[in-house]
Amino acid sequence: MVDVLLFVSLGISFVVTYLLTPKWINIAHQNGITGKDMNKYDNPVVAEMGGLPVNAGFLAGVFVYIALNTFYFKSTTYNLYILAAISSCMIIMIVGMLDDILGWKKGLKQWQKPLLTLVAAFPMMVVNAGESSMVLPIVGNVDFGVLYPLIVIPFGIAGAANGFNILAGYNGLEGGMGVLILGFLGFAAWQTDSGWVAMLALAMAFSLLAFLKYNWYPAKIFPGDSLSYSVGALIACVAILGNLEKIAVILFIPYFIDFIIPAVSPFLSKEQTFKTEAFGKPNKDGTLELPYPHIYGMEHLALWSVKKIKGKCYEKEVTYFLFGVEIIIMLLVYLFML
Repeated sequence: MVDVLLFVSLGISFVVTYLLTPKWINIAHQNGITGKDMNKYDNPVVAEMGGLPVNAGFLAGVFVYIALNTFYFKSTTYNLYILAAISSCMIIMIVGMLDDILGWKKGLKQWQKPLLTLVAAFPMMVVNAGESSMVLPIVGNVDFGVLYPLIVIPFGIAGAANGFNILAGYNGLEGGMGVLILGFLGFAAWQTDSGWVAMLALAMAFSLLAFLKYNWYPAKIFPGDSLSYSVGALIACVAILGNLEKIAVILFIPYFIDFIIPAVSPFLSKEQTFKTEAFGKPNKDGTLELPYPHIYGMEHLALWSVKKIKGKCYEKEVTYFLFGVEIIIMLLVYLFML
């Protein structure tokens, strides 16, 4: 019966997002909530703030799970933690919406985003989610005690939210990476008999799958920070609640690399480096060129690699390349950690 409950909640997440996304696309165009697709030669105008229908579907699935679990199965054991997790995701979605509304060039300043996303960790902090004892490489078992809810949780959630947001800008990329990471974390949680944690991860993964119908190349809607922030925060919440922190950190390797590449680049000053953008330079035939003389992110590395192999690169191939990197990491985690 628990399996049936899980599948019902996932199905609702998928269907609600699938039905709401085209409606939101129309509303967004009518109200000017749009942005230009910078990887297309003619820069078509595309609906923004895809996080709204995705999070609506996610919430619908989770609420059905809570309702059935509470009133039919008479179990409320994990409700507090589930509500804390979705509260953190919704708070951080509001921060993302603010950045989306102000615009990606005029939005929140770089120092403001991490500060505001820290606030989203409060619900997870006050319920003292997760286990304070962790096994660290070399050091071994470490009990963080009260430092876990006060430091590890807020920095983990803020770091994941802001980190997930930096690998973006290509049709289907954010949604697809969210499906892969949350899908794998959901599987890992299920393997450890944490079905309720798996539900949280998979409900969002199924919402993202429905969203990809409209976000895949050529995209009719962009995810925006309203989606990337909430997905990143949920990844952290799932890792904390399921004691999957080490796995989540390893799955985030492409994001760490994306952050490190411009930071260590000897070709630009730090100020100039942070002004570089992940987009390619589009040609009339739909192919992309590197926008700068050097590589300043994982997206540029993917573009450069595909061009070296094939002689030319299309936008979809950048996305496929990054998916491939993530899938390889997932397979290694499965073989050596699960």
